[in-house]
Amino acid sequence: MVELPFWLVVLAGTLAVVGLTDRLLTPAVRWFFRRRVNRAIEELNTRLQLKIRPFGLTRRQVLVDRLAHDPSVARAAEEYARTEGMPAEVATDMAGRYAREIVPAFNAYAYFRIGTRIARWLATALYRVRLGYMDAGALQGVDPDSTVIFVINHRSNMDYVLVTYLASASAALSYAVGEWARVPVLQTLIRAMGAYFIRRNARNPLYRRVLARYVAMATQAGVTQAVFPEGGLTRDGRLRPVKLGLLSYVAGAWEPGGREIVFVPVGINYDRVLEDRSLIAEIEGKPPPVSTWTKTARTLGFLGRNLKLRLAGRWYRFGYAAVSFGTPLPLSRFLEEEGATDLQAADEARRNAVVEALGARLMGEIARVVPALPVPLVAHALLGSGASGLDELALKARVGELIDRLVEHGGHVHIPRADRDYAVTAGLRMLALRHIAVCDTAGVWHVAAGERVLAAYYANSIAHLLEG
Repeated sequence: MVELPFWLVVLAGTLAVVGLTDRLLTPAVRWFFRRRVNRAIEELNTRLQLKIRPFGLTRRQVLVDRLAHDPSVARAAEEYARTEGMPAEVATDMAGRYAREIVPAFNAYAYFRIGTRIARWLATALYRVRLGYMDAGALQGVDPDSTVIFVINHRSNMDYVLVTYLASASAALSYAVGEWARVPVLQTLIRAMGAYFIRRNARNPLYRRVLARYVAMATQAGVTQAVFPEGGLTRDGRLRPVKLGLLSYVAGAWEPGGREIVFVPVGINYDRVLEDRSLIAEIEGKPPPVSTWTKTARTLGFLGRNLKLRLAGRWYRFGYAAVSFGTPLPLSRFLEEEGATDLQAADEARRNAVVEALGARLMGEIARVVPALPVPLVAHALLGSGASGLDELALKARVGELIDRLVEHGGHVHIPRADRDYAVTAGLRMLALRHIAVCDTAGVWHVAAGERVLAAYYANSIAHLLEG
């Protein structure tokens, strides 16, 4: 008989169970779930126009290693080490940290079962969501094997939610997301949705090389992406000048005879932008710094007020939100028009000139498809009336004239219920609820004192469609 201490028997038994689990049960469970996920992805790809690429399904650590050890990144790390006078190992380690920071962890289940459902619920809970203009024939004609890049004007952080919801039937989108989303719990979900984090206005050449290489890898692998070429939210309601960083990385990934890159211009507009007052505060004067606790308190107060209105039966959704999809632009065709069939072989000045022309072309296409909604139309009419204001009948006539001009200029107008009078009523109601428009005792409507900048913010969203 061999006697053993009880604690040793327990320890040996525990180790045996752990070993059995690690060698037999865990691989079996992992295989079972991976098989189910693969079946789900195969099923999704049968109905998605733009398929989920193998690149997006590759394990994150594999992508991180590929990016960190890419030859161009390695050369950039060596150059950075020489420039900064640091050991090459330190620069290489920095490149690895940047790669881990940028690379997403796409999960098809999280995207289609969680993310898109949340996007749909949130978008439809806050807005009456409408699909505006869409060049359906051209969009259907896009080669499914091409890399599709949605280029979108940036009015609100709700843009991510709205486009994800409306595009979920056709594609899984990979967004470039700024620092605002680097919140411990939120960033995990955002990475699982296929988004990659970027540092806005980063000047570090090594970081920019790592980011450029990741965008090139994803583009060459056919990953469908969504880009905001303005680089940030509009502050005054107008379209901002294009920033060429991400566009240059995407265009630089194109190779003659390689996978086609197709840009799809997307125009978004809202009857109410959730961040509007915070955004215009930045153009009225630099706002004082606000602590995280104050921001949280304001957010909770906003939610509490709207919940109170909902319970009292006096809550309205924040008007209409509309998205329009323009005519796709293949990069090869654009380069042919510019006489730059091999962008990688061109010198830096020529490449920059071509990318600038591409950015201007895309922003022009985005501007053309931005939809006109009731609030921007009514705000534009009221601002145009000056101090005299307009009674409701005159306001409807003025908005009707604006709609006619927009249609004449090729603009796209969403008229609720196909009723122009109702469009004015809906826009005026939203402005009145927010005390942006007020009616005097004579029944004349004016922009409220102190609210002209906010009214102009909405009017500016369609001002470019009325120019000329």
